[in-house]
Amino acid sequence: MTALLQSIDAKGVATLTLNRPEKRNALDSELIGLLKDAVESLDARADVRIITIEGAGDYFCAGGDIGTMIRVAQSSSYANEQDALALARMLQVVDTVPKPTIALAKGVVVGGGVGLLACCDIVIAADDASFSLGEVRLGLLPAIVAPFLIRAIGLRQLRRYALTAERFSAGEAQRLGLVHRVTPRLEVGLAHAAIVAELLRGAPDAQADAKAFFAECDGRGVEAELLREAAHRLAARRSSAEAQEGLSAFLEKRPPGWIAAD
Repeated sequence: MTALLQSIDAKGVATLTLNRPEKRNALDSELIGLLKDAVESLDARADVRIITIEGAGDYFCAGGDIGTMIRVAQSSSYANEQDALALARMLQVVDTVPKPTIALAKGVVVGGGVGLLACCDIVIAADDASFSLGEVRLGLLPAIVAPFLIRAIGLRQLRRYALTAERFSAGEAQRLGLVHRVTPRLEVGLAHAAIVAELLRGAPDAQADAKAFFAECDGRGVEAELLREAAHRLAARRSSAEAQEGLSAFLEKRPPGWIAAD
């Protein structure tokens, strides 16, 4: 059984399913590598517009695989560090992929699974999902996911939940900024479809440019250099073929070319 399932629908929505339900979709070395490679491969495909990540069965992701962590900890320090870097690189790929990403969170979401959510553009959670950063209860620390979570929920909130390792609800995850929408479990699919419909109305290159520029803005003040870069980005985008099509379509009261006809 493959640890990662992949499908692409007619609208260009790719779905990656963490497929280790017997382990609550915990991240082992194989799954981490498969997820990184799959996201990179989907990014290279012109027929893919959106990437969705979900978990098989009743859970999203229970964090790192305990068996893998024990085995790696007993190997050389180099192998131990390389294993940690593999997780970091996978999360960075998900975080920086130009195409819009959606995560569907249900059941238990722990540690690395919480970090994976923080790397996705949009997170939809079932109302019965629960979240925790339980590393300190295992004598560990959430080092790899910390940079992504500080950006998503802020240092103050991360300190609380990483130090207590307490579970928090989907409603609290939404209040913190980790989750964008909470819905009954049976309606997660409907919520996903609604978000997909909105994303497909946007121009794909404009969405990719927006993600790249937002990353450049992160952590910077509103300074003259940044404003000059913003003006340069907007001017370049206005003169692009995609923008010309979008503006013309608006004036002509027709759908732009990137929206498929029903």
